[in-house]
Amino acid sequence: MSPLAELAVIGGSGLYALLDGATEHVVQTPYGVPSDAVTIADVGGRTVAFLPRHGRDHRHPAHRIPYRANLWALRSLGVRQVLAPCAVGGLRPELGPGTFVVPDQLIDRTSGRAQTYYERDAVHLSFADPYCPVGRGALLAAAAGRGVDAHDGGTMVVVEGPRFSTRAESRWYTAIGGAVVNMTGHPEAVLARELALCYSSIALVTDLDAGVQSGHGVTQEEVFRVFGENTERLRGLLLDAIDVLPAERDCPCPRSLDGMKLPIELP
Repeated sequence: MSPLAELAVIGGSGLYALLDGATEHVVQTPYGVPSDAVTIADVGGRTVAFLPRHGRDHRHPAHRIPYRANLWALRSLGVRQVLAPCAVGGLRPELGPGTFVVPDQLIDRTSGRAQTYYERDAVHLSFADPYCPVGRGALLAAAAGRGVDAHDGGTMVVVEGPRFSTRAESRWYTAIGGAVVNMTGHPEAVLARELALCYSSIALVTDLDAGVQSGHGVTQEEVFRVFGENTERLRGLLLDAIDVLPAERDCPCPRSLDGMKLPIELP
């Protein structure tokens, strides 16, 4: 099948609802049904796939998102580059609500999630640097072009959810070097690596996590409100990043599977 899309954005429906001429594609995978239909549209001359991570009606909580189906579906459509916006809690006082962070590291604190395609044979991928350096550069360039002060680098701590962290947990995440905390960044990033995809995240801080400040802890209402207030900023930044991102992949990501005998055939 000819590729239908070359890159993808995994995020909320508000990020692509205003695009014209979009088509929807229902994709079946060996790992079940993705979170929702994949919407494909032309963005500045590039074919871009958009997939709502939680589903358009937000029916999938973070720990139940069909991550393997999502990434497999995108690759099967021809996608090789992925931009992954997400909401996070800030673990440092300077990373307050409305701040953007382009992380360069990840700490996995999830449990029980299917986090690999390779469930037999010895397949050990390098994951020292979880994010594509070229994708990160495109996101930072897009932010600079819009006058947005996006923080370059920082460790995303990914927790299981669906509950928010205790104050003690938040303080611990900060103590071990965390910059932001989130529930969806893993296994999304590692599954992308297992499919030799370029994967880069941009995190919108919606709150200061529970251990950073005294008083009330973070609430779902607060997270949704701040994300909604910044959706247009994030959408514009992503559209600019798509324009900046090179079509030819000159990064380590395409070679992440070189020399390995895989137990499955990739789409």
